[in-house]
Amino acid sequence: MNTHAIRAIYRFEMARTFRTITQSIASPVLSTSLYFVVFGAAIGSRMGAIDGVSYGAFIIPGLIMLSLLNESISNASFGIYLPKWSGTIYELLSAPVSYLEALIGYVGAAATKSVMLGVLILITARLFVPYHIEHPLWMLGFLLLTAVTFSLFGFIIGIWADDFQKLQVIPLMVVTPLTFLGGAFYSIGMLPPVWQKIALFNPVVYLISGFRWSFFGQSDVNVGISLAATLGFLALCLGIVWWIFRTGYKLKS
Repeated sequence: MNTHAIRAIYRFEMARTFRTITQSIASPVLSTSLYFVVFGAAIGSRMGAIDGVSYGAFIIPGLIMLSLLNESISNASFGIYLPKWSGTIYELLSAPVSYLEALIGYVGAAATKSVMLGVLILITARLFVPYHIEHPLWMLGFLLLTAVTFSLFGFIIGIWADDFQKLQVIPLMVVTPLTFLGGAFYSIGMLPPVWQKIALFNPVVYLISGFRWSFFGQSDVNVGISLAATLGFLALCLGIVWWIFRTGYKLKS
């Protein structure tokens, strides 16, 4: 394992984040803070508790997951797309660096940025609403697993995309709507029975449900099923990445 190559890619990607800290860190934290002000303080104060949890605290896992998914995809997709766009990807492909080492460097950096953002949002939430994490180790586990999984997904999008517009299509048109419809701001148990069944086809429901369980010990879906769904998507992403490297899809042409 070429640890020097992994470290070089990782440090380069992390340095790019700190060069654009306003867009990478400050902007998502500020946007999430506005959600807490509007939904947590203004609207939440007029709503009753959900399963014994105040509405302001109830939306914390959903808001963290909303930012985590988008940032994981964005960080990883831009990280691998920019070398393709500038042509420096060929220097990487000709260097004594294996595909696995490049993957660890890019995905590791993207996941690190996303986890940092998730922790910052968690700290920021304390300024607006009180909350208690019942299962902190499970919370951290779900946070890391989701960050790595969707960083892999973003890596795939970055390789697939032919222009900057395509980088935004899936996060904006697919992931964000699924997150809003996946119980980020409500429990799917509040929906009519028919829509509850339809909501179970939304994969983001399982991510938010498992993450919310780690906070409050209650969820819309069994935590074991949530974990299995996340691991299943991780395995799917790994399979696609293996196929990309095996065939050289959009890397060698």
